[in-house]
Amino acid sequence: MILVVGLGNPGRKYAKTRHNVGFMVVDELAKKYDLKFMEKDDYYIAEWKLEDKNIYIVKPTTYMNLSGNAVKKVVNETILKNLPNSLIVVHDDLDMPLGKIKIKRDGSSGGHRGVQSIIDSLGTKNFIRIKIGIGKVPKEYVSDYVLSVFTKEEKAQIKEKISEAVEAVFVVVNDGVDRAMNIYNRS
Repeated sequence: MILVVGLGNPGRKYAKTRHNVGFMVVDELAKKYDLKFMEKDDYYIAEWKLEDKNIYIVKPTTYMNLSGNAVKKVVNETILKNLPNSLIVVHDDLDMPLGKIKIKRDGSSGGHRGVQSIIDSLGTKNFIRIKIGIGKVPKEYVSDYVLSVFTKEEKAQIKEKISEAVEAVFVVVNDGVDRAMNIYNRS
């Protein structure tokens, strides 16, 4: 079993903000493969069958800093035993240029509170991350920036990169993280 988690904040107020790129990617994934989300306690979940693989797509409905609580509810011992290849977390990255995609296996949260919440809740850094750059900004503006919407000029670029990130998820699931890193970490 594989778990793909998109990170974001719940509610219309945050739907199109930079911090919700992870939600945008899993929403696009669900749309592309005609998957339907079901509401659970602290998350939405959709089931995706890809050949012989059972994949669950998850959107935590907790706020970003509490994402780990929802992920922990979904994760069971079977998934934990198969880390890092069984958990893929898709999220925004403030330290990368707008639209850049990078795939990483384990490591620190890089200051991302949603990723840190998952690390703290699961007690491990050992999972795959698909990071999408949302552009850099001085530290004093971080909170306002991540909760802002993309400019008109940025929307077309980020829409294209969301589609690319969906393909990256497919490559990780189908061909493995090493193959995906070779493809997406070059540019």
